[in-house]
Amino acid sequence: MFYFICIFLLLFGCGNRPYMGKDSVGADEFVMDSYKIRQGKFSILQLEGKCYEELSPEFLSEYQDVIQDGDVLYVAVFHPTRSDISAAIEAIGSAVGFRVNEGKIRLPDLDPIPVSGLTLEEASLKIQSLYSTQIRDVQVFLSYKDRLERKVELAGLVMLPTIPIDGRIRLFETLSRAKVPPNANLFKSYVVRCNQMLPVDLYKLIKEGDMSQNIVMRGGDKIYIADPSASTLMVLGEVGKERLVDVPNGFMTIRQALAEAGGIPFTGNKSYIQVIRGNILNPKIYTLTWDHVIHLPSDSMLLIPGDIIYVAATPITNWNRFMSQLLPTFVNIDLIRQGVKSIGVNVP
Repeated sequence: MFYFICIFLLLFGCGNRPYMGKDSVGADEFVMDSYKIRQGKFSILQLEGKCYEELSPEFLSEYQDVIQDGDVLYVAVFHPTRSDISAAIEAIGSAVGFRVNEGKIRLPDLDPIPVSGLTLEEASLKIQSLYSTQIRDVQVFLSYKDRLERKVELAGLVMLPTIPIDGRIRLFETLSRAKVPPNANLFKSYVVRCNQMLPVDLYKLIKEGDMSQNIVMRGGDKIYIADPSASTLMVLGEVGKERLVDVPNGFMTIRQALAEAGGIPFTGNKSYIQVIRGNILNPKIYTLTWDHVIHLPSDSMLLIPGDIIYVAATPITNWNRFMSQLLPTFVNIDLIRQGVKSIGVNVP
């Protein structure tokens, strides 16, 4: 913050004038960079100097869900006459379930049954065939009672902390179940798998319906949904009210940002609207005019988180500020003069 203040004062602190140094570029380059911004989150991050790999197509492929160690199964056995077996299994299944340990589960009247690596359907047929050697007309049904290893964990602005997955559920459905609010900051939200952030653009998925971002979820995935104020830009200088503006989607039009700050009053120099972007030690500074703002298409005039909009002042503004600071002094001097004269002392 100290470095930022020093640099900002160096560039803009002298008389509230616009910066016109070698780092300043024009509206044409601002428009070109805006078209990069429109490409999405990872193009924006590249403008910030960060690089990410493209989303691999394999993330979109469904996979076969199989039973693994640690899974807890619910087993239901139906037989027209052997209600004793059905009741015994039902009692255990309802209370604690049947945990897969070392790849096997243990059921009444049967030896340990290997089920690891099987689908639910394959495991139920296997158990049914084993029971059929002892009892005819038996039917077996399996479902998952608990799957700690195959849940997606969610944090931030969500209603549910975990969502079970099955090899088919995708990101969009997961977020729908978690009830992500419409004002969530999708730009700062992310998906983590195996401690690595996945190159998924949640804004494109949720707001634009881009199904190329709709990855299949896997057990252990983590999703964080950020607060609306997690990314901001600043509007400073001659505006209605200097302020921070939330940028929940990762971009915002310059018109909207200026509107949020109360617009540019008559004291502002509309010939010098500047956008400071990038590393504050080596910023890129765009110099725009009011004509650019109002006449160019909105989607060609885009801001990103961390940008600073600075509106320079007209020369008369500095004089007015100077006079407003001295006015109390003039008033006090005048009052002193009047008071001194009232007691018969001449003041030059």
